Amino acid sequence: MNTYEILKNAHSGWRYVVIILLLIAVINAVMGWMGNKSYTEGNRKLNVFTLISAHIQLVFGVILYFLSPLTKGPMADAMYRYWKVEHVVMMVLAIVLITIGNAKSKKGIDGVAKHKSIAIFFGIALIIIVVAIFTMVSSDPSKSLLGFG
Repeated sequence: MNTYEILKNAHSGWRYVVIILLLIAVINAVMGWMGNKSYTEGNRKLNVFTLISAHIQLVFGVILYFLSPLTKGPMADAMYRYWKVEHVVMMVLAIVLITIGNAKSKKGIDGVAKHKSIAIFFGIALIIIVVAIFTMVSSDPSKSLLGFG
């Protein structure tokens, strides 16, 4: 197994860590926001772990971008365009939103404001990631809804 295959497998597997943490963080933040709950150290750690996992995924993705044959094809082909541009833009945007949401939560004056920042920014990031998954399936015939293939 070469470096490309190892990184591709790491990137493919790590996405589940990111999605699960992001989903838990969003649900937790919405419950905290709507329930007027305090923002605990556990909330902070969950959000930081989500942020870190997304950034690790970004590092894998940036390296893969330069190694992958999927970024070398013609832009006229939907599959190559997805991997060259659409995937990158959507994922970077999602990670930027996660980073902003985490930073804004630190500046919140109370628990509700902190939960609200996380819920909104992480929630939008999660929506973008889900849209990217559906776009991947329609652009790359070798992929299924869960990304296997």
